[in-house]
Amino acid sequence: MNQHEFEQQLQRQVDALPKDTQPSRDLWRGIEHALNDNQAERISPNHQPRWLATAASVCLLAVLSWFGGNHYIDQRAQELALAQSQQLISAMSDNHQLQKDSLLVALKGKPAFTDNWQQQLDELEDAAQAIKDALEHDPTNPTLLKMLQGVYQQQIQLIERVHAPKLIQI
Repeated sequence: MNQHEFEQQLQRQVDALPKDTQPSRDLWRGIEHALNDNQAERISPNHQPRWLATAASVCLLAVLSWFGGNHYIDQRAQELALAQSQQLISAMSDNHQLQKDSLLVALKGKPAFTDNWQQQLDELEDAAQAIKDALEHDPTNPTLLKMLQGVYQQQIQLIERVHAPKLIQI
């Protein structure tokens, strides 16, 4: 049997089948029951996951905003502390320079009792600059801030002592 004969025989058998077949029993009750059960299952599970999905989304947003908000607050606090520290360093430097300049102007006519006081002042200025450079990398370091203040005080004391030693004041 070749392909063409097979197809013809198949077509004859299909044509011989009755055009309208009826089930042996009524199927509509079973179909209706299956559809109603399926709809009830669809409504209940879909309604619950929507509610759960909404609750989960709200929880996720709350957690993300809490951690993200804290990170933003921490970052903002660090930026604020950095700015305040830089302002403090700048104010200390400006105040010291003003105090040093006014002291040098006031003592300009008085003789210095040591010859190398200017060299000592320059060394202290170099030390202050090194501390300022270190403060650029760690501006909130309280030890460096105290060291800078101490060097500034040493400069002022050096200028005062060179021009007015205590032995002469007695």
